[in-house]
Amino acid sequence: MYKLLLVDDERLILEGISQVVDWGKAGTELVGTARNGIEALDKIAALNPDIVITDISMPGLDGLELVKRCSVSYPQLKFVMLTGYKDFDYACTAMLHGVKHYLLKPCNENQIHDALAELVQELEERSSKEQFVSGMKERFAKVLPHVKEQFLKEWISNKTYGSRDLEYYQDLFGMELNDKTVRLVLFRLEDSYEYEHLFALQNIGQDILGEILLSATISSYLLFLVEHKPDAEGEDTLLNRIQEAREVFCRFYNITVTVAVSDADQMIHSRKLYRQTLQCMNHRFYLDEGSLITGSDIEGAELSEGQEIELDEDLICQLIKAGDKSAVETELERLFGILSAQRLDISVTRSYVLQLYSAMIRLCLPEERAAFTSGMAELAGLRTLCALKEYVKAAAGRLSGMYDRHFVSRQSSIVEKMKRIIEEDYGNAELSLGTVAAGMLYMNPDYLGKIFKKITGEKFSNYVTNYRISRASEHILRSGDVKVFELAEMFGFGGNAQYFSQVFKKVTGKTPTDFMRPQTD
Repeated sequence: MYKLLLVDDERLILEGISQVVDWGKAGTELVGTARNGIEALDKIAALNPDIVITDISMPGLDGLELVKRCSVSYPQLKFVMLTGYKDFDYACTAMLHGVKHYLLKPCNENQIHDALAELVQELEERSSKEQFVSGMKERFAKVLPHVKEQFLKEWISNKTYGSRDLEYYQDLFGMELNDKTVRLVLFRLEDSYEYEHLFALQNIGQDILGEILLSATISSYLLFLVEHKPDAEGEDTLLNRIQEAREVFCRFYNITVTVAVSDADQMIHSRKLYRQTLQCMNHRFYLDEGSLITGSDIEGAELSEGQEIELDEDLICQLIKAGDKSAVETELERLFGILSAQRLDISVTRSYVLQLYSAMIRLCLPEERAAFTSGMAELAGLRTLCALKEYVKAAAGRLSGMYDRHFVSRQSSIVEKMKRIIEEDYGNAELSLGTVAAGMLYMNPDYLGKIFKKITGEKFSNYVTNYRISRASEHILRSGDVKVFELAEMFGFGGNAQYFSQVFKKVTGKTPTDFMRPQTD
């Protein structure tokens, strides 16, 4: 129901309309009446109506002036004007302030009902539009981080993107990019790692670097676009922060990280900066893995403008380690399609395939490595690209199967560690999935929650609650009579005895007091 206020200085008309009109049938509720415009303003402020039916001619503050004032303070308020005058000027003035319904006295309940029905329809359409817009905004907010990441990937790799695209996306993101001087920072995990380690490194980088504009994961790389502020902070400050972020990550995970940092330039030239970071990253062959490499380290080296084939062996390895056979096969089809379309020299094509197979060998378990290594000679003897593809696909399928069998075991190990944290900290009222994730060193809470439910079949919060009540029950059986607020304090309910009792009864079927009483047959 939409709330309605009725305003008229004639008492008989006010009472007559109030009693005659079937407000509910029109989708409205009469919440109040007023005898003049000044009283109406007070009622509008107090009752917050959706619709006002008002006479035009009233002492003190007439209907037109009431509409004018409300159009500023209450622009969403709808009006129906009543008057005994047939002067068109009144209607024009009201219409200037958005009033669409103008009824001449005397008017009957049907005319008022029809006017209200139209206004209610307008209000419902407006409400529907507002809900739609609100829902769209909420959904957009959820996908915005992914949109930003995809934009950065496209921007640094797609030559067709230009300044107009940049203007569009900066408006979409609500951030200034076009006139900024930026640098690109590229992180690479050199050792064996899980995908969640990239999330951990991203979190650490965002905490320490601070001035990050955009970020994206690209294969085994983590890319940050940062604003360059030479006046606010020195050239070495960014490098020092990068070094700190790398050291923090290495200290937690014992994984070597190589970092490449571009020179500073305008955002429009960031594709060139990305090529520079890749060249810096390739230069780790000379500077060793785990280095922090800048343009000065490769000074004199010419940036290549030619397009290289990117087989993305790191992505293949990542998919194999995830045990995703279908995704591995799809990616290999794509990569061999590129090789087929390029028609490179046969020796070059073979070198790409051998490079890919070598990366797969490094994923093998020790007992399987010899068999896979011996396959290198067989692979080198194959004479067609199709044969090479089928051989690599079969080998990748076997590897994916191995990792698939071990994947559940790895997840179970993570869940067991989570359970140990719960067992050690169940008495802490602040215990949550987030605190457990922090205790496991920057691991992603959503990822942990999904693993926990997959392995245990139970949500993390439910498991913690049941564990606390189980321990509380054991304590009651051992100790006998014990105060409920003490139980609430001991078992993670922060001393909230009432809430503890509610949860205890929900889990056990009894209140703590009933549970303490001796059982009788």
